[in-house]
Amino acid sequence: MSQIDNKQLQSLEPQALWEQFRQLTLIPRPSGHEAAALDHIAEVGRSLGHEVIRNGGNVIIRAKATPGLEGLTPVILQGHADMVPQKETTSAHDFTTDPIETIVADGKVTANGTTLGADNGIGLAAAMAVLTDPSVEHGPIEILATREEETSMGGASALEAGVLDGQMLLNLDTEAWGEICIGCASGIDVTATFKGTRVETADTDVAVRVTLSGLRGGHSGMDINLGRANANKLMARFLKFAAANYESMLADIDGGNMRNAIPRSATAVLTIDEEDLDDFIEAVDEFEDMFRSEFATTEPQLTFSAEKVELPATVLDEMTTDDLINALQGTPNGPLKMNADLPGLVETSSNMAIVKSEGDTITVKFLVRSSMESEREDVTSSLDSIFRLAGAEVETSGDYPGWKPNVASKALAAVRASYEKLFGTEPVVTAVHAGLECGIMSQTYPNWDMVSFGPTIRHPHSPAESVDIESVGHFWTLLRDVLKNIPPVEK
Repeated sequence: MSQIDNKQLQSLEPQALWEQFRQLTLIPRPSGHEAAALDHIAEVGRSLGHEVIRNGGNVIIRAKATPGLEGLTPVILQGHADMVPQKETTSAHDFTTDPIETIVADGKVTANGTTLGADNGIGLAAAMAVLTDPSVEHGPIEILATREEETSMGGASALEAGVLDGQMLLNLDTEAWGEICIGCASGIDVTATFKGTRVETADTDVAVRVTLSGLRGGHSGMDINLGRANANKLMARFLKFAAANYESMLADIDGGNMRNAIPRSATAVLTIDEEDLDDFIEAVDEFEDMFRSEFATTEPQLTFSAEKVELPATVLDEMTTDDLINALQGTPNGPLKMNADLPGLVETSSNMAIVKSEGDTITVKFLVRSSMESEREDVTSSLDSIFRLAGAEVETSGDYPGWKPNVASKALAAVRASYEKLFGTEPVVTAVHAGLECGIMSQTYPNWDMVSFGPTIRHPHSPAESVDIESVGHFWTLLRDVLKNIPPVEK
C-alpha cells in the first residue's frame, strides 16, 4: 500500500485540480481521522504566503484578491476534508493508515475496492487549486475546509461567528453536474438500544451464520430513492421467518457501519435444532432466489448464504430476540414521501443504517431526513413509539437544520449567468435530499448568500463511488468564471 502514488491522475485536466486531489488521496482521512489532511491543507496555504486560521477544528485560508479585483464581494470556497470509509468485503484496506488507490478508466476515476473520497475531495481540491493556479482571477477569497461532515457535521457546528470575512459562500459539495443547489434536508440520528439477557445454548442445537452481501449501498440521502435493498431490512425479514418456522435463537447480529450509508451487508448467527439444519439451509437458498427476484435490476450481485459455525455458549433470550425482530421488521425504511413541487426529489426518508449486538446489548441506528421539520419529527416519533413498545430505550442526537432555498440569491444569479454564458443552456436549480453544511453554517452566519455546485459523482458512500472526468473540467471552468465575475461589494 505504501507504494501507491496515483500518478495517473497527473495526466488529467485541469492539472492543478487533479494534483490537489491526488495529494488528498494519499492522506488517510475517514471521518474523525482527517487531522492530517487538514494539516496538509493548512501547510499548502502557508507555503503560498496566505494567512491560515484554525477554528473549531477547521482550517481557513485567507487570500488577497487578484490585483484589480479587490472590489468584488468576498467569497468563501467551502468543502469538507473527511470521507466515508466503505470497502468491499474482500478488501484489506485500512482507512486510517492506507492511501486510496485510484483507477482511471472509461472517462471516470474510481478506487480499488473502496470509496474514492471524491465526496468531497474533488470540491476541496478545486478550492485549493484556485490558490495554486496563478492563472485563476478572483476577488478576496477564503478557503474553508471543515471536519467530520460525514458523521456529525462537527466542524460546521463548531465554526465561530465573526471569524470569516466572506459574504458569499460557494459550497463545492454537490454531486450532479448541471445542477445548482439552493437547499437541503435536515437530519437527525435515532438510536434504539435493547438490553436483554443471554441464556445457555441447548445441547441439541447447531449454529448457523447467515450472510447477506453484494448490495450496492450508497448515500442514504441522494440514493435513497433508487430502489436499492437495505441489508438490515432484508435480514429482519429472514430472521422473523426463521424464528417462526425453526424456533431459531439469535446469538449475534451485525449489519451496516455508517449512519449515512445504505447498509450493503449484514450477518447473523442463529441457533436451531440440529435436525432442521438441511431444511434451514434450503430456506436460505429460497430466500436468496426471492431477494434476487425482487431486486433483479437494482441489486444484481446480491448473495444470501448460510454456513454451519461453532456453537456459541449463549444466545439472546427469546423475549429480546422476538422484540428486536418484530421492531426491525415493522419499522418503515427508505423514501417515505416525495416532494410535490420538485419532481423526483425525496421529501422525507428513514435509513436503518446499523444493527449491531455486543454481548447482551443490541443497538439499532437510523438517520431520518426531511425538508419539512414537522415530517422529520413525525417519523422520529414513529420510530420512538415502535422501539419503546418493543422494550428498547430510544435517544436522538446529531440534529442538524435544513437549508431554506432563496431563489433571489445573488450568488445563484452569478453562478447561473456564468453557466448559461459558458455552456449555452440553463442549469437546473434544485434542492437535495441530503445534509449539506450550509444549513448549519447559516445559523452562525445568517447573512451569508449561499449556493452549492460540483461535478458528477456517482454512488458516493459506496465502493462503487466514481467521479466523471469531463464534468470535473466543466466544474473547474465554471468556478473560474464565477470567481472573476462575482458582483462588486454593495456600498
